[in-house]
Amino acid sequence: MKKDTSFFKIPANRIIALLLMDIMSIIVVSFLAIYIRFDFAFSRIPREYLLKFEHLVPYNILVTLVFFALWRLYKSVWRYASATELLNIMFATTSAAVAQLVLSLLLGERMPRSYYVLYWFMLFVMTCGIRFSYRILRIINLKRTNFAEKSKRTNVLLVGAGAAANAILKEIESSQHLNSNVRCIVDDNSGCHGKFLRGVPIVGDRNTIPDAVGEYSIDEIIFAIPTANTQTRKEILDICKETGCKLRTLPGMFQLINGEVSVSKLKEVEIEDLLGREPIQINTEEVLNYVKGKVVMVTGGGGSIGSELCRQIAAHSPKQLIIVDIYENNAYDIQQELSRKYPELNLVVLIASVRNTLRMNNIFEEYKPQMVYHAAAHKHVPLMEDSPNEAVKNNVLGTYKVAQAADKYGVEKFVLISTDKAVNPTNIMGASKRLCEMVVQMMNQKSQTNFVAVRFGNVLGSNGSVIPLFKKQIAEGGPVTVTHPEIIRYFMTIPEAVSLVLQAGVYAKGGEIFVLDMGEPMKIVDLAVNLIKLSGYKVGEDIEIMFTGLRPGEKMYEELLMNEEGLKKTANKMIFIGKPLEFDVDVFEKQLEQLREAAILEADDIRTLVSEMVPTYQYKK
Repeated sequence: MKKDTSFFKIPANRIIALLLMDIMSIIVVSFLAIYIRFDFAFSRIPREYLLKFEHLVPYNILVTLVFFALWRLYKSVWRYASATELLNIMFATTSAAVAQLVLSLLLGERMPRSYYVLYWFMLFVMTCGIRFSYRILRIINLKRTNFAEKSKRTNVLLVGAGAAANAILKEIESSQHLNSNVRCIVDDNSGCHGKFLRGVPIVGDRNTIPDAVGEYSIDEIIFAIPTANTQTRKEILDICKETGCKLRTLPGMFQLINGEVSVSKLKEVEIEDLLGREPIQINTEEVLNYVKGKVVMVTGGGGSIGSELCRQIAAHSPKQLIIVDIYENNAYDIQQELSRKYPELNLVVLIASVRNTLRMNNIFEEYKPQMVYHAAAHKHVPLMEDSPNEAVKNNVLGTYKVAQAADKYGVEKFVLISTDKAVNPTNIMGASKRLCEMVVQMMNQKSQTNFVAVRFGNVLGSNGSVIPLFKKQIAEGGPVTVTHPEIIRYFMTIPEAVSLVLQAGVYAKGGEIFVLDMGEPMKIVDLAVNLIKLSGYKVGEDIEIMFTGLRPGEKMYEELLMNEEGLKKTANKMIFIGKPLEFDVDVFEKQLEQLREAAILEADDIRTLVSEMVPTYQYKK
């Protein structure tokens, strides 16, 4: 058994000082108990009790110090003493007082009954005084410093008067390194209005936030209600963002459950907090049962969606996870992350292009994946408009080659990551993804492998999405650029998108296009406005919004489903299946070969060929 050596790590001079003060207090308290018992008159104390006092003191000192050591009164860090240390003092002094009573009976040195009560009470008070004096002096000094440096500190308003707020207040109060001054608290529970939490006034409910910001000169608002549901969170943050204050929040309920609530856990309020809908939920047990013990491959595994896929798959105990990516930096980052988090994971990371037929076949032959999540693709609309042949080579032909390898080497399920831009596409990127969906449908008819596609809207925070761009522009002082004031998009978070993909893999029977009910779309300009306000700036004063006009191939709005496809429900109320459009598979296969030749030859009329294959593709000639 490993020995506890923590006692010896405490500085010896500190232990000696405490021992000397305790010995002194035991002697003083022992005498004071007799002195008080006889009405504060030394002359009235019988001589026999003074003699008994002299005889008992050495034993009393020894026993008391032993109990103090047993209750860890020489091992605690008293600068951070709390209720736990107070209880330890209570138990230690009570044990010492009882031991003194037993000793006096055994040695025949009985004292008056009231003496023992007085001794216990005064020993408790003096021990508390010795132990807590450092913290009390430290708090007084901190208050004095805070008052002197008040103008230099950040004035904070806390939203919520619960356990999380109490933990944050406690840390700010005890730390010398946090430059925060909590001025007031708001909470929707009217029963606590007008009261104080650790000396900070609770001034009202959410509706008082704007007034409180002005009255208390607030610089920063901390949302400290990790138990709040999404709608409540959004409503309160909508009020907060109008104040112009910096906003921070706790990540979630698990922080409170695990006792991890602290200032270091606070994060900036993100645009995701203002989506206004509950996160998409999936049946994690179904996903676990399906992925567990299988060899899973993710192409484009270093990208935004691909890397999150790898994280969630790794958490579901696969037999082996194979990451394929052409970009080595991304692949390296996710490899290092998963190796740290899941040291037992059988992880293979390969640098390869999905456009390389021989390389894909070799990988499938060697590792024999049972499930393939195909996330490798070019996705930037304006860039692909300038390089349409690259969109075809990587998205369409790359998907076809991986799908053929999956068929050849007996993969159970192949899941394509698609996009809402594939619906009635107006750009080559969207049209190429629609062709990918058609490839999946064609392969499903010819193969024993179940081929499916998963279609969703824009992913918040992904590489190349508007949120990172807006954040960069705000950091540079603006302006924030939006293409059109009326342009709208569907949005979801990266974990939601990946959850849908994993759930679709469970539901897949072959040939389906899975679609997420993403709620109401949002205006891009509203996202820009909210992000500017969340950053603590005023729109039009601190940060301007500039409208630059629609880019080539860009839609005013995206559709998740073609009108002809219809909807079919699944076991998850947020996931639907779109009925795939009918097309001639034999003709399509021949067109694919023509498209391949045209892309390789860098044909100028590649869009014309694509439009013949995707009748809904509309583009400006």
